Amino acid sequence: MAKHIANILTCCRILGSILLLFFPVFSVAFYIIYIFCGFSDMIDGTIAKKTNSISKFGSQLDAVADLIFVVVSIIRLLPVIHTPGWLWIWSGVIAIIKISNIILGYVSKNKFISLHTIMNKVTGLLLFLLPLTIFFVELKYTAIVVCSIATFSAIQEGVYVIVDSECK
Repeated sequence: MAKHIANILTCCRILGSILLLFFPVFSVAFYIIYIFCGFSDMIDGTIAKKTNSISKFGSQLDAVADLIFVVVSIIRLLPVIHTPGWLWIWSGVIAIIKISNIILGYVSKNKFISLHTIMNKVTGLLLFLLPLTIFFVELKYTAIVVCSIATFSAIQEGVYVIVDSECK
């Protein structure tokens, strides 16, 4: 049973992400589910390592759960958050860098490369925390910090893809 805990937790994140579609944004229920989903994302990999249950399936399941959580969060949050034009442009530049890294990794290494660098993890954590700070700090201020770190992280990832001939 212990070997399945990480995958069960990841499946719970998928279910939780879907549940987010049914609760009003910024309601207590929404926040509880959102925080659960983020927390489960932070610990499922650690649990898999501790229980010696790391698998290709678990890694792929985690990637699917991450994608579902991100897409649902975007669908729910973007319509209710005023996003300045400069932030759309900056986010687009970051997306172009990230997509270029994926293409570069595939062309140069003949495989899709997803790096779990410390800066990518910091970026993910900050993006997760962003909706939780919206009532305390204006988006235009927090977005500058998050986008700066995300830009650095994306560029760093590209450098790793170029330099590391044995990129995993």
